[in-house]
Amino acid sequence: SSFSQFGNEPIDILNQSKSEYSINPLGRRLIEEEIVEMGSNATGIIAGVEPYSLKVLELLPRLKCISRAGIGIDNIHLGYAEEHGITIKNTPDVVIQPVVELTLAMIFDLLRKTTHHTILLKSKEWRKVSGNNLAGKTVGIIGAGRIGRSIAETLIRFKVKVVAYDIRPQEKWAQDNGVQYVGFNKLLRNADIVSIHVAPNNADTFILGKKEIQKMKKGVLIINTARGSFIDEKALCKGLNSGHVGGVGMDVFPQEPYTGKLTDFENVVLTPHIGTLTKESRLDMEIQATQNLLEELFQQGN
Repeated sequence: SSFSQFGNEPIDILNQSKSEYSINPLGRRLIEEEIVEMGSNATGIIAGVEPYSLKVLELLPRLKCISRAGIGIDNIHLGYAEEHGITIKNTPDVVIQPVVELTLAMIFDLLRKTTHHTILLKSKEWRKVSGNNLAGKTVGIIGAGRIGRSIAETLIRFKVKVVAYDIRPQEKWAQDNGVQYVGFNKLLRNADIVSIHVAPNNADTFILGKKEIQKMKKGVLIINTARGSFIDEKALCKGLNSGHVGGVGMDVFPQEPYTGKLTDFENVVLTPHIGTLTKESRLDMEIQATQNLLEELFQQGN
C-alpha cells in the first residue's frame, strides 16, 4: 500500500524494464478478493503482508513469482506455491537495522519510562517516576537469527549480559561476541529483559504462554517485534496485573488493527506494526523486491 511512497526508484526500475504493471490504488492492505481482482493476469507480484492463501493463489493462474518487500512469508501458502512452480523471494537483510532500532527504543522506553513521563507532562502533571539502567541487566534473545544476532551485538556494548536461545545455535558467533547460548527455560528464569525474534514459520504456536511467563523473573520486561501470535495475550495481561511482568513493548498483534486490553496498561509501549517502517528501509526493501522480481521473471523468460 505504500509502494514508491518514499522514492521513485522502484517505479523507475519497472519503467526501465518495459514491464506492464499496476499499483495498489487503495492506500491500505488488500483483502483476498482485491488481490485476485488486481492480480488475475499477473505473472509477478511485489507483496506486503496481505494474504496469499490457497484460495487466492488458485485464482492467479499466470503467477510465477511473489517478491516480498520484507522478510516474513507466512502470509503465503507455500505448499501451493511449491507445487505450482511459484518462486518466493524476500528481502531479509534490509529489515535488520530498523527492527533492531525499534527493539532498542522499546527497551529504553520501558527502562526510563519516557512514554509514561511524556503522558504525565502532557496532562500538565510534573511527577517523576524512577527508572532503571540497562547496564548490568541480563537480556534474553529468543531466536538468534539475523535480527536477534544484530540486537545481541548491539546490546553487548551497553555492558549487559546477553543470553540466547535458538534451535540452530551458532557457537562461533556467540564466542566471538560474548553471547551465551542457554536452554529455553534457563533463559526465562534468568533474563531481566526478554526479546522475541523468532522467524514467523510457526505463528500459531505460543512461545510465551501462561507456564512460560510464570517461570520468568518478577518484573521482567518483554519485547515482541516478531509476530503477535507468539504471546498468549490473556496470560500476558494477567502477568501485568499481578506485577510479575514489569513492562511490555509490542509492535505486533494477533489481530490488526489492535484495540485490545494491552492499551489499558501504563507500563506497556505499543506501536502499530512499524518495525520496518522507516523511509530508508522501506525504499531499500521496495528497490530490492522489484529487482528480485524482475530478475526472476526475466530468468524464466516471462
